[in-house]
Amino acid sequence: MRASAIIVAAGSGVRLGSGVPKAFVKIGGRAMLWYSLAAVQRVNSRLHSIDEVVITVPEGFESAARAQAAAAGLAVPVKITPGGIERQDSVRIALGLTSSESELVIVHDAARPLATPAIFEACLSAAARAGGAIAAIPVSDTLKRVADSAIAATVARTGLWQAQTPQAFRRELIVAAHRRGFSGGIVATDDADLVERTGVRVEVVEGSTANIKITTPSDLAIVEAIIAARK
Repeated sequence: MRASAIIVAAGSGVRLGSGVPKAFVKIGGRAMLWYSLAAVQRVNSRLHSIDEVVITVPEGFESAARAQAAAAGLAVPVKITPGGIERQDSVRIALGLTSSESELVIVHDAARPLATPAIFEACLSAAARAGGAIAAIPVSDTLKRVADSAIAATVARTGLWQAQTPQAFRRELIVAAHRRGFSGGIVATDDADLVERTGVRVEVVEGSTANIKITTPSDLAIVEAIIAARK
């Protein structure tokens, strides 16, 4: 099945305090964005399943993103566009650039540079079968609902999973879900949330505890340590 990959890299990264947009912060000598693009290329070197890549970036960083795509050795067409105000806006904009010939779309946040090709492949395979699939990991910590700085309740973690990216869907489903969200003023927590609201069953595939989303300097330090340990 033909597939398009969307790499969401339009975040400002203010909380990192790096002075550059998050996706262009260096980790292990490489821009954060490079790692996701390299994962896509590795998927294609095995399965040839992703036919194009759309990258959303902060305005003015289009050339920098193009350079990262070249550095990652991407051998498929790459489209680069400024993102929107919010992540949901960025994905909607990117969806408008995906080929109508693509049957699947896989969306991934550049802020998760350690997602493996195997996770991408598992999401694509499950989405082809079920219509939608996300990477996630079971919640392992005890959860507390807090009100006024005090515990209001302990939440049973049985059946709870922590959503990650990548997330993959049949193209017509995610396009329709984003259009519905935009026209209805729906603000969703992730792409799966929008698709779920249309009544589509979204499957879960096993992600990885290493598939960390970089938000703070401490997240960045953890990822840097993981990358250094793998060398």
